[in-house]
Amino acid sequence: MINYMDRQTLSNLSVRITEQFDMSNAQYGYLELVFGIAFAVGSLFFGMLADRMSVRLLYPAVLIAWSAVGIATGLTHGYISLLVCRGLLGFFESGHWPCALIVTQAIMTRGGRVMGNSVLQSGASLGAILTPLIIRVIVTGNEADDAWRSPFFVIGGVGLVWAVVWFSIIRRGDLDIDRSNEAYERPWQWLSNFITDRRFWALAMMVISINTSWQLIRHWLPKFLQSGRGYSETYALYFNSVYFIATDVGCILAGIVGLWLVRRGWDVHRSRLMVFFGCSVLAALTTVASALPAGWPLLGVLLLVAAGTLGVFPCYYSFTQELSQRHMGKLTGVLAFIGWMASSPMQPVFGEAVDRTGSFDMGIMLVGWSPMVGLLLFMLLWRELPVVDEVPSPERIPPNGLRTSSTKN
Repeated sequence: MINYMDRQTLSNLSVRITEQFDMSNAQYGYLELVFGIAFAVGSLFFGMLADRMSVRLLYPAVLIAWSAVGIATGLTHGYISLLVCRGLLGFFESGHWPCALIVTQAIMTRGGRVMGNSVLQSGASLGAILTPLIIRVIVTGNEADDAWRSPFFVIGGVGLVWAVVWFSIIRRGDLDIDRSNEAYERPWQWLSNFITDRRFWALAMMVISINTSWQLIRHWLPKFLQSGRGYSETYALYFNSVYFIATDVGCILAGIVGLWLVRRGWDVHRSRLMVFFGCSVLAALTTVASALPAGWPLLGVLLLVAAGTLGVFPCYYSFTQELSQRHMGKLTGVLAFIGWMASSPMQPVFGEAVDRTGSFDMGIMLVGWSPMVGLLLFMLLWRELPVVDEVPSPERIPPNGLRTSSTKN
């Protein structure tokens, strides 16, 4: 939740900030490009670090760091300093995902992971829901040039409370993984194992596709509503909050449907593919949205798109957790690096297209098809094999999907 609150503050205030700093849409796109490249580099760094040190300590460290950068963003007085803060925010925020996926891998059964990862991902939606509401309370009616700075201070400060809660809940040993059956590996053998496994490249195609659709729509939606369809700032902020409620609903429903299919006797892999396909169909409705004028039909279609573009992520995380237990942090980091490096350059391209054509419609129409393309490539490359470094065993799926002493992978 906090991860996305800090990330979404900029996009919700994008019109005010671009006007004060006299930025073009292309320059605004470069802010997200810098964020994405820094996120990619940080994913490699923190992915390897998460496998070497205690996640119980690393997780709060990166969260405090990105919260501090969020606060510093409110102190910027030029485009370059804003770029630097955006880059640092991306670098430290990247530490969240290796840590988070190690946690869900440690506590969830294989069949329950789509549901567990849905709950995890739903926090992103919750943060994105709250952010525009908080910003509206702080800035609506305040036309001062620097009114946009206060939300960065308030939202950045929220993260500093989280570390206290984390240490009060997570004790030493809670996230330990049994490594007694693991064989010796040569240094960097893990990387060789990944790049020679077709499933790794299947996941690489998938993460590029879902990251492209999610990040572009998330970043440009406020501008699309205000500059592209003529909605007011207040209306756009309210709808942005509702949009992310829809992403949360889609994310949780993806988990519920995945768990329901498994309990109905479906193969775990097949159930994940079905959920991913359904969400991809919803994401592709951007084609309809791009042709609609301002009005309730447009907003309704955008809510369906919202549900689909986030609903694919729990499936992707669950596929990722099939490849490795020992090197989950590294795997997450490498795949995140690939996903962000491939999708981030699309941000300034999107902005330049808007500057050139004066319209958001073509970009919005095309980006929603990205998950469907990713699914097709995934199905061509993926082969069901035992996981790389752990031996699977039969499991019973308990009602809550959590591991117990009798339900291990």
